[in-house]
Amino acid sequence: MHFVIMGCGRAGATLANNLIARGHSVAIIDKNPDAFRRLPDDFPGQRVTGIGFDRDTLQQAGIEDAAGFAAVSSGDNSNIIAARVVRDTFGIENVVTRIYDSSRAGVYERLGIATVATVRWTADRMLRKLINLGPHIEYINSTYNMTLFYVDIHPSWYGISCENLEQAVEARLAFIGRDDESILPDSDTVLQDGDNVYLIAAAERTKEIQRLLNHEIEEGWL
Repeated sequence: MHFVIMGCGRAGATLANNLIARGHSVAIIDKNPDAFRRLPDDFPGQRVTGIGFDRDTLQQAGIEDAAGFAAVSSGDNSNIIAARVVRDTFGIENVVTRIYDSSRAGVYERLGIATVATVRWTADRMLRKLINLGPHIEYINSTYNMTLFYVDIHPSWYGISCENLEQAVEARLAFIGRDDESILPDSDTVLQDGDNVYLIAAAERTKEIQRLLNHEIEEGWL
């Protein structure tokens, strides 16, 4: 598949290299040609000098054949403008933008533009390292008020079926990370020691769910 990236900073260059490593083709746009020095000399993708929301520049980068577009420049406004041009003019639905002002992220999500709020993401990652107990937030959808998160669980929950866990905490178990593999649980899946348990629930319930799972199972919960 072909992907177009706007912004050849550290994030854009890293994303481009990761996509190339996975066998995809990439065109990366930046208005500053010196920015392409962040790419390796043998980078097989396309380097396009220009403005990322300019239609001619986007066409030169192959946007009409792209499976997705990522706007990761240093400017929120430029990222959003580019995302809207790509979505509305070229009909590309798979569009993701980086944004520094997290207070605006909800607005753009309602417009159908997926956002990654850099400051909030960094703060969440730092908290995860500083605070051992969760909930550890992976993703928040502000439009629908739903959160994907993983939890630390008390050992008494090991051996419990995923179905019973869902009933006890009133949340949906998204997947389990086990031995470097992901497991999509069914009614027969049982929690094991060392499992990383990822849940989906309403944002305001994450702390309560973590509180329940931090404690030994009590009579009447299952």
